[in-house]
Amino acid sequence: MRRLVIGLLVLVGLFVAVDFGAAALAESAVSRQMREQIGLVDDPAVRINGFPFLTQALSGEYSSVDVQASRIRVGELQDVSITAQLRDVTAPLSMLLASGPKTLQVDEAEGTVRIPAEDLERQVPGIDDLRVETIDEDALEQAVDDGADPSLAQIDPDTAARLVGTSSLLGQDVEVSVIAVLELVDGAAQIVPRDIRLGGSDAPALPSAVQQELQELFTLRIDPGSLPFEVTPTTLQARNGALELSGTASNLVLGATTAP
Repeated sequence: MRRLVIGLLVLVGLFVAVDFGAAALAESAVSRQMREQIGLVDDPAVRINGFPFLTQALSGEYSSVDVQASRIRVGELQDVSITAQLRDVTAPLSMLLASGPKTLQVDEAEGTVRIPAEDLERQVPGIDDLRVETIDEDALEQAVDDGADPSLAQIDPDTAARLVGTSSLLGQDVEVSVIAVLELVDGAAQIVPRDIRLGGSDAPALPSAVQQELQELFTLRIDPGSLPFEVTPTTLQARNGALELSGTASNLVLGATTAP
């Protein structure tokens, strides 16, 4: 009995090793294909979800595939990163493991494009060390109490952000704090300043004429162009020190038959 148990454990171990090995080969093949198709600097990280892999591979149908890619140049942006989950993917194992181009049929893709603060900083002349921060209702109400326009308290915090950076004023570095509304206009990210303070978020409100002049400086429209996986952005939020555009796409064909 003991030998039987040991034998079964060895067989299970071998099966798991083979399964993970086959999955790794397939993931590597998909990664190389996506690097060429999207024009990436590095191979993206690809993970085929679900166990066992070989069961999915024999049918050529995969419930979900996770993709992560970084250092992507899109339009004026130089360091975009992307995470995507491809659902209900069809790709025969023989094609994945063979040499040559790969083609994946995807029923649905959900993706997020991350624009770091460094990319935003390049769009605002005279601003250094830019940070992107989330903001909540209490902070909006506090800004109103400190002299901001009362309409600021009506903003949805999920569609707003605080941008903080430094600027040289009369030879001295001054902290600039901006509360802005985040909008999606025709697929482009738009940053619309609503309150600007010099000297930190708790500094006194500026005169309206000065506010208007500075608002023009911080009003940004960032067009990410044609996003990988044909994802159409539907939400724009500040998260984890960056701006994130998220959206979905459906009925995709990724690979050799995809138009450039």
